[in-house]
Amino acid sequence: MLLGKYHIVIFKEGRSGSRNLRMRGWFCFTAGLLILALIACNAWLWRAWLQARHLDENLNNAQRVIEEQRRQIVNLAGRITGVSQDLQRVQRFDSKLRMMMNMEKDPAEVGGAPGDFSRAYLPLHRQELAARKMQDFLSHLSESVRLEEVRQQDLLRALRENRDALASMPSIWPVVGFISSSFGGRSSPFGGGGQFHKGLDISNRMGTPVLAPAQGAVILAARDGAYGNSVEINHGGGIVTKYGHMQRWAVQPGQWVKRGEIIGYIGMSGRTTGPHLHYEVRLNGVPVNPMRYILE
Repeated sequence: MLLGKYHIVIFKEGRSGSRNLRMRGWFCFTAGLLILALIACNAWLWRAWLQARHLDENLNNAQRVIEEQRRQIVNLAGRITGVSQDLQRVQRFDSKLRMMMNMEKDPAEVGGAPGDFSRAYLPLHRQELAARKMQDFLSHLSESVRLEEVRQQDLLRALRENRDALASMPSIWPVVGFISSSFGGRSSPFGGGGQFHKGLDISNRMGTPVLAPAQGAVILAARDGAYGNSVEINHGGGIVTKYGHMQRWAVQPGQWVKRGEIIGYIGMSGRTTGPHLHYEVRLNGVPVNPMRYILE
């Protein structure tokens, strides 16, 4: 019955006559199935589009969160690097003070903390791995800080017990300027090959004041050969400082000077190629690197 033949009669209002349509049942059934299938496909596609749009929004949100987390990690890594560098500066300062006070050097300070932490983590894409490594570094940094606190307490006790010795240490720059020649081997500025430079050459303008880097007694204020106008100060403990090529001296032998007191002025007396101060530190008569004592 359903698959039989059908006659459809169409009448138009206000007009005579009619139209007859003949359709088989299987055609109507197939057409109905196709319409239902189209409706079902459209519904499925609409649902899939909504799900894809929702997933795309979630993906964009997740990418924004990841990017923000990455920025936070890089920012935190930069701050950790700053703290690490501060700790290393404190450790270097501690080491220099220990050397000046003839205290034993703590082996714990040899290792130090990693260098540029933030740069090492910039290319990482796995946030979990970055966070885990950062946590390990923070643990290491925390341990280093605790060790440094203990060492600082020992150093403070030693400083309190040796205040006079510290006051006699040449711990400040005798003059501000440019280091034109460092301590150690160098090429002779007058030609003739290499030579050992016994101190620091600090260049500045003529007449720049030269300061005593520590308290002590003046043992020389005179012209001294190639050094030109020179001053020597005995700080005690076997430490003597020398200042050469000065324009003139402002102290006299036997005079007691304090740290920061003017002892002369930069010049170019003696054997020199330009205005500068030649600064030497001698320990028991042997020249040593002045940077060993200067607290920067």
